[in-house]
Amino acid sequence: MLWALVGIVVGAIGGWFLVDPVLNFMLEPLREIAGPKTQINFQTIGAAFDLKLQISIWLGILIASPWWIFQILAFVAPGLKRSEKRWLAFFGIAGVVLFVAGSATGVWVAPKAVTILQSFVPDGAYSLILASSYVTFYMRLVIAFGISFLAPEVLVMLGALDLLSAKSMLKGWRWATMIAFIFAGVANPLPSPWPMVVQALILLALYFLAVLVTWLLQRRRADQKTSDPQRKKLDYTKE
Repeated sequence: MLWALVGIVVGAIGGWFLVDPVLNFMLEPLREIAGPKTQINFQTIGAAFDLKLQISIWLGILIASPWWIFQILAFVAPGLKRSEKRWLAFFGIAGVVLFVAGSATGVWVAPKAVTILQSFVPDGAYSLILASSYVTFYMRLVIAFGISFLAPEVLVMLGALDLLSAKSMLKGWRWATMIAFIFAGVANPLPSPWPMVVQALILLALYFLAVLVTWLLQRRRADQKTSDPQRKKLDYTKE
């Protein structure tokens, strides 16, 4: 835990020097669509410092994610068998890849969401946006997409632990479809239905991929169980 926190602090120190380009990237959609009609406001004297600190901590968590994930795995690993350690390493790497892919999708969607939402500002009006609320909206959108991409890994982990079968997952495809579209509708701020549909279809594709992987794992485990008694019988006959 302490080493994980140390890694996040070190990542936040590095993220402090990246705050300006990251914030400029976040504000670019507002500059392109609104110009002088839209202004970012800081309500207190220390609000700009608080915002920079908030972004640096957020960047520190992202930058140090391989480190603190490794620390979690290193804490759990001593109580596992060698084969279980391999699976744990696989899930750790897959989790990082899926989270990065989901976060990248959120980064791609966020500017489009800002553009569409700001288009509702009437002519002659000015949009005075609180800086902290805008950055929080941006970060929550990115994190929501990142977390949504981790759902298939959770299903595969439950299947690997024999807590959920591939057959049960496949039977629940209607619930999975409904949950995917509800989550996409809540997490996606765009008023157009097409981004929501695309995100829901991506989540469903990952869901069925998780069902396939779980089925392969459980089938392999079943084959090993059936072959082990035969091997023992052959060994006993030789003796």
